[in-house]
Amino acid sequence: MRRGTYSIVARDPETGSLGVAVQSHWFSVGSIVPWALPGVGAVATQSIVEPAYGPRALKLLREGSSPDEALTQLLRVDDLAAVRQVAVVSSSGEIAVHTGEGCIEYAGHETGDGFSCQANMMAHSTVPTAMAEVFERANGSLAERLLDALDAAEGEGGDMRGRQSAAMLVVAAEEPDSWRREVDLRVEDHHEPLRELRRLLALSEAYTLADRGDTLLGEKRFAEATAYYERASALAPANQELQFWSGLGMAQAGDVSGGAERVRRAIEAAPGLAELLSRLPPDLAPGAAPVRAALRGETA
Repeated sequence: MRRGTYSIVARDPETGSLGVAVQSHWFSVGSIVPWALPGVGAVATQSIVEPAYGPRALKLLREGSSPDEALTQLLRVDDLAAVRQVAVVSSSGEIAVHTGEGCIEYAGHETGDGFSCQANMMAHSTVPTAMAEVFERANGSLAERLLDALDAAEGEGGDMRGRQSAAMLVVAAEEPDSWRREVDLRVEDHHEPLRELRRLLALSEAYTLADRGDTLLGEKRFAEATAYYERASALAPANQELQFWSGLGMAQAGDVSGGAERVRRAIEAAPGLAELLSRLPPDLAPGAAPVRAALRGETA
């Protein structure tokens, strides 16, 4: 099937992280287009998609091929190369990209230092250039800059058929466990997939902070854990569980009344958290006991 798609592959020059982001008017684009491995590279394969370009290109990169050598080798044995669109970035920031002459117009790509933007079946030919210009100017993390590039594509008209799904994959510069992901998000079917992807990215960042708080809590570094929970809850103020844990952190840090009020509001919205509060042992959550007492109207 022909899939009108725009995507970006990139390496962050500061952190070495590698990423892919994509949007399409097709269901579950994240299951076929983006591929990445820490310390190896990232790939976007689209148009008449052959998903195998992803793992095969990454395998060749890991074995020492450059992006251009890997892509050339794969295209050489592909009878449908004329209808493929594939972009590859290596861990060093080298780029290779192919837009076959059979891809549906408007189709094309724009490359820059350590990144490539590619699109097919677009409403306007200006989509890849707009993506590249915004990505080069954008600030923030690699994930945020990738999403800014997708927004720029949509601002130029995007896929002529509209929008449906989006995805983002970001991996670290080096990681002994090749399966680990810094960001791995998919919007499978949504009327505003990029808006939803941005919401999920903020939520993902909040949970990453909360995970760090959990680790510090386990190490009994309570003040540091509280700071991470606070940052997490600020990123996701509507998330009851993050509010719950930040309230316990506030209580542990000395603000029992403020922490108890935050926990109370979280429990009102998600009653199951009351049972969780009753089960928390003091060695895991020292703030739980004073919060329980405060919610009962007792003096902790």
